[in-house]
Amino acid sequence: MLTLYGDRRSGNCYKVELLMHLLQRHHHYIEVDILAGDTRTPEFLTRNVNGKIPLLELHHGETLSESNAILNYLADGSDYLPSAPFLRAKVLQWQFFEQYSHEPYIATARFINRYLGLPDERRAEYAAKQDGGKRALRVMEHHLAEHDWLVGDRFTIADISLYAYTHVADEGGFALDDYPAIQAWLARVAAQPGHFDIPRD
Repeated sequence: MLTLYGDRRSGNCYKVELLMHLLQRHHHYIEVDILAGDTRTPEFLTRNVNGKIPLLELHHGETLSESNAILNYLADGSDYLPSAPFLRAKVLQWQFFEQYSHEPYIATARFINRYLGLPDERRAEYAAKQDGGKRALRVMEHHLAEHDWLVGDRFTIADISLYAYTHVADEGGFALDDYPAIQAWLARVAAQPGHFDIPRD
């Protein structure tokens, strides 16, 4: 039995759990409260010295961290990860985009608002994330205006990686009204069998 350590509110944890549901991979889920310091305990740090979630524990005790690395591991050999080298590289291209151009803005703004309650001392940082997040959304909108999916002609883990924080972008202050192609893509992802969204409450 695989064990996933995560926080159900976190987009990075959600993307792994979503893929596991799509693959119908049975697993044990252990909820981790990052604000309570659960990832800094000696017990957790023996599993991931970097003290972060998600963390996947394999059958024989090996562990794997970093959400997109976990996605690539779980999706290997499935329809969610292309076998052609160029298309696999395109999946990685979008995943690197997600981690460097999308997540630092949209996910961070969402964290400040949803997890911390938008405290006064973080409002300037929250505001500073808006332009970068909108820039990332424009890149996605430009691509999705001409393509149904991010890579090739089917739903892949590239879509899962970007969907995770995009479908809750409003919680970081990013309205999607001006991004019709993204909205249509979100609906296509939501129509996948086995799909579920991050809980809003």
